[in-house]
Amino acid sequence: MKKRTKYLVLIGFVLLFLTGCGRGDLSASTPGAWNQLVYLFGRGIEFLSFNGYVGLGIIIFTIIVKTALLPLMHIQMKSMRKMQELQPEIKKIQKKYPDKDTESRRLVGEETQQLYRENKVNPSIGCLPMLIQMPILLALYQALTRMPSLRHGHFLGFDIAAKDPYYILPILAAVFTFLSSWLSMKSTPEQNAMTKSMTYVMPVMIFMFSISVASGVSLYWGVSNAYQVFQVLLLNNPFKLQKERDAKRLIEREKEKKIRKAKRKIQKKK
Repeated sequence: MKKRTKYLVLIGFVLLFLTGCGRGDLSASTPGAWNQLVYLFGRGIEFLSFNGYVGLGIIIFTIIVKTALLPLMHIQMKSMRKMQELQPEIKKIQKKYPDKDTESRRLVGEETQQLYRENKVNPSIGCLPMLIQMPILLALYQALTRMPSLRHGHFLGFDIAAKDPYYILPILAAVFTFLSSWLSMKSTPEQNAMTKSMTYVMPVMIFMFSISVASGVSLYWGVSNAYQVFQVLLLNNPFKLQKERDAKRLIEREKEKKIRKAKRKIQKKK
């Protein structure tokens, strides 16, 4: 958890730094690596905007980015599933050192890390997609606001560079965020209060974020989370996982019944 917090703080500093990397119009000759990345994103969206439909370019661009990140997301989900499977062992370690003093916390941390190493689990992997996607989101926002060719784009009547006056795109972004979070939570065998609360808090945060930025960014966020729903169903289908867990529990119960029957037979013979 501490490592994850450090990564989130790092993301905040990176975004703060990148936000100040430029506000003027961009061209191929604008100096700076960040400016050139933003320009490259903008040119990519222009290329994908068939017949000048910038919104369509953003949708295709989003799908390409999410598809490129699919192998990384697959690794992340596999790591998360392994971590979920290790929760009973982690609880045993916590029960082994119930005290809240510094030494007990240190021992819990060391044994938990050892458990992760033995099972080849890296908790930090969960932050990698966020580390990659947040700069992409900011680069997209700057491309829409700093490239003259994209500032006047439209999609289904929306001005891509302006806020959505009807809140349609922010609502869609929030709905798909909720669905992806809910499906991810459903795939988790043990859910704590934090996990459940974030399922409902995140959509609200995404909605508040989306109503304050360009419609193109809201569109990106909505398409991205719609893709996330597809991704979860493909790589970590909670309904399939639930069936597998139920089948495993049934097998374990049958084994326990057989053991109890065997013990009763032994007792009767005595």
